[in-house]
Amino acid sequence: MLPVVEKFISINGEGAHAGELAAFIRFRGCNLSCSYCDTCWANTENAPAEYESIEELTAWVAESEVHNVTLTGGEPLLQKECGALAELLIKNGCRVEIETNGSISLERLAAAEYRPIFTMDYKLPSSGMEEFMCIDNFRLLDCHDTVKFVSGSIADLEKAAELIDTYKLTERCHVFISPVFGEIEPADIVDFMEEHKMNGVRLQLQLHKFIWEPTRRGV
Repeated sequence: MLPVVEKFISINGEGAHAGELAAFIRFRGCNLSCSYCDTCWANTENAPAEYESIEELTAWVAESEVHNVTLTGGEPLLQKECGALAELLIKNGCRVEIETNGSISLERLAAAEYRPIFTMDYKLPSSGMEEFMCIDNFRLLDCHDTVKFVSGSIADLEKAAELIDTYKLTERCHVFISPVFGEIEPADIVDFMEEHKMNGVRLQLQLHKFIWEPTRRGV
């Protein structure tokens, strides 16, 4: 059984399929505590949640008739049954994306016969969580996956540029830079990208925070 704090239909606010309809399943609990976290309410052990089986969740997705599924949190990979849920959804014809914080190895799921798509954060210095990043995950990503750098400062952007170059990420997967909402101007990120000739990197704004009030849930 999986602790689900919310499930809803909306558009993907970020990632390679931003703007497309998706069925979201958000799980309770996270192993990090980022300075800019916007889902703190879902991260604690006592956050209200309903326990649902992978069969119940798969049935809910089927009833929605939405084929993109986003498993998120918190940190969804803390759930032992996350892989089994992804496999069942994929077998049922869904495209499954797992939004993960970059601290947990992707090795097992990346090698699975029914492999989900990963949208993986790398926590930059301003997050306060960079020391927990699993660098080895970079080698497990492919052309369907995404690395997302949420940046709140020029120092963050400099570190992102270093990692993108060192691990040749634009040759491996999608690469996005997103601003910490309210901390850095998107125009400053564009200027940085231009100055550093960051070919193959995309600026991405969180669509749901512009369409709806930034703290609204269920969108």
